[in-house]
Amino acid sequence: MTTSSSERGVSLGMPELPAPAYPDDVRERLERDAREIIARYPDSRSALLPLLHLVQSEEGHVTRTGMRFCADVLELTTAEVTAVATFYTMYRRKPSGDYQVGVCTNTLCAVMGGDAIFAELQEHLGVGNGETTDDGKVTLEHIECNAACDFAPVVMVNWEFFDNQTPASAKRMVDDLRAGRPVEPTRGAPLCTFKETARILAGFPDERPGAVEASGGAGPASLVGLRLARGETAPARVVHPRDGAPQDRDVHEPSPSEHLSSHDAPQDTSASDPAHPAGPTAEEGE
Repeated sequence: MTTSSSERGVSLGMPELPAPAYPDDVRERLERDAREIIARYPDSRSALLPLLHLVQSEEGHVTRTGMRFCADVLELTTAEVTAVATFYTMYRRKPSGDYQVGVCTNTLCAVMGGDAIFAELQEHLGVGNGETTDDGKVTLEHIECNAACDFAPVVMVNWEFFDNQTPASAKRMVDDLRAGRPVEPTRGAPLCTFKETARILAGFPDERPGAVEASGGAGPASLVGLRLARGETAPARVVHPRDGAPQDRDVHEPSPSEHLSSHDAPQDTSASDPAHPAGPTAEEGE
């Protein structure tokens, strides 16, 4: 006999608060999408992460109703679902804005101006970390490294990159978002709302124009080592889209011999250089 998620929760000594149910038409649509997601996995439990993105795409955050829905379709307890939903920061636990504006404040972005951007955006928008503007358009937060250090300082909007930002450019960007004016990421796919982003993260087709062709790849500074390993030494082109028009500049990429270090090439040791054998250590000599 199969027990409900509520019964399983009680059996674990964790009484559950009642959650409002989705309207019938919404639940039918979500169940159809959920079946498609679950079918991708040999173990249905593995579908929990995309299912949380699915329910987040419905209301803009993961509600108790959404967690109960995930528990029901996966035959889990709501305690198990809640443990996952509260662990990952990409799942919002309260209503949030159409645009999640995240400022990287990890080391490199911070010293390149990320801390200043975050502080000025807080003052400009009148919100604190994780808070949403009164019009419901923008949620501001500081975020961890997004592996775009060569474009520091980086701001992300719904996980799309805005590279080489300044306080002034970041403030213009959030003003445009709130006013409904077009905002284009520095690279990657065109911008969409947070709910639309959540559905894409649930694994459904990204129907944004040019999204398939768009690239959010690493910049030249991150790729120098790869080029050197391939024997490529051509200069890279770096674009710095700060306040003015984009400007290109050549970046000198040294030859492999200019980059030698203890991690790049074999070094002479007592075994490889008989003319300079290593003597005993002080402890051995004693």
